[in-house]
Amino acid sequence: MDGNSKQKIIYDVLYGFIDITPVEWELIHSPFYQRLRWIKQLGFSFYTFPGAEHSRFGHSIGVMFNSHKILESIGKAVPISELIKSGNLSTQAHYNQTIRIAALLHDIGTFPFSHTTEAAYIDFGETKKKKGHQDDHEHLGSFIIKNTDYEGGITYILKKYHIDPQQISNLVKGVDDSYLANQILHSEIDCDRMDYLLRDAHYTGLQYGTYDRDYLLHHFVAKDIGGHNVLAIKKNALHCVEDFLMSRFAWYSQVVRSARGAKFDAMAQEITYFLLEKKMIHRYSELLDMVSKKPVDFYHFNDNYFMSLLHEHFVKENFKSNERIESLVEGVLFEKSPKTVKCEELAQRLLNQDEEQKNQKIVKKAMEKIEEIEKVLEKYGTEKDWILIDLPEKDISFVRSKKRIVKNKVFDNVLHERDPVKISLGGDEVCLLVDVEESVISQLQKTINFIPNVFCSESAYKILQEQGVIEE
Repeated sequence: MDGNSKQKIIYDVLYGFIDITPVEWELIHSPFYQRLRWIKQLGFSFYTFPGAEHSRFGHSIGVMFNSHKILESIGKAVPISELIKSGNLSTQAHYNQTIRIAALLHDIGTFPFSHTTEAAYIDFGETKKKKGHQDDHEHLGSFIIKNTDYEGGITYILKKYHIDPQQISNLVKGVDDSYLANQILHSEIDCDRMDYLLRDAHYTGLQYGTYDRDYLLHHFVAKDIGGHNVLAIKKNALHCVEDFLMSRFAWYSQVVRSARGAKFDAMAQEITYFLLEKKMIHRYSELLDMVSKKPVDFYHFNDNYFMSLLHEHFVKENFKSNERIESLVEGVLFEKSPKTVKCEELAQRLLNQDEEQKNQKIVKKAMEKIEEIEKVLEKYGTEKDWILIDLPEKDISFVRSKKRIVKNKVFDNVLHERDPVKISLGGDEVCLLVDVEESVISQLQKTINFIPNVFCSESAYKILQEQGVIEE
């Protein structure tokens, strides 16, 4: 980072030099944003791909940069020189700046090891009844944006530059009045996904997430649909769009849900839930209190905190009374991999997202097999003979199918929906990608990849083999 000259610049591994405006510079150097340096982008995937040590810090700056490039492509951006000047911004410059800031802060509430520990907080749901929403990173981030009106706080910095914290919160959550802004930040092809696919591919060394970013950016367009600007992509880039969506499908299938790396995330998730139950880790209400009163304390809520916590309790033998948790903690600390349970009922399958009853039957068979495994271990095993269930919480899909789009639509006009990809056919004609007949995605739109994972200890694996419950 160049912090001495008037012009602030960051050099990024993917995009080269990125200009930073004064408000962004202050936000980046707040304790809240600096915390993101110490949170890995891909959870425990670095145990499988040693290069995946990159953080949410660089990713969020990349997302901000992509949001600006999309605005440039659709003719809604202003020159960076206008954004960095002092004084009041024009309406268009203010719009440009708020989108950049929302992109920059979209992960400000990220939990240690990203979504790994967050899932445990959501399941535990300490404040859900009181707050009326999940204990997730999105709402934690919104709280940070709106409740830190003190020196060094996000709210304080935003107000200093005449940026409305509530608007930034709305943008981060994808509920702003601007349909276009919501789609730039939250859709099947948005500034977030555009960054993490390339960034994760770069740091893992895999090519699953690659696509032609420059070609895609060149073909974004804003179209007026029923009095609202919506984000679309010119049909000339149809195959580039397909390549992007297929890359994302492959990424989640072969990396994120791959048993090789997912096992450590599943282990850490269960450990976190145990720690929450025993009040051995910060609960969500404590995090909110830290945010509003003790920002430096909240700064330490990162990967280092989590690993140090596990190590401290492990060394003090505080898990001795629970062999299962002790084994899981040892595995996470020292990369001791559990076994993956393999059988027909737990095999990876391509399903149709519109055939809900059929899918439920497949999930039911998987659960019945898991119950069989549990009964065998209950009969022949001990506490050390454990299994860890990791069924997918979200579908891995190319896009939402047309049936699901219509079923879950918020607006009368489906082209106003935030998430689905829209294709500009020329002139004023725009349609959903799933309605483009010559697109491969129109044929794959219903496809989801069901990847159930079940892991177990070495001793449990031997028992299951001896009893003929799983494949050799």
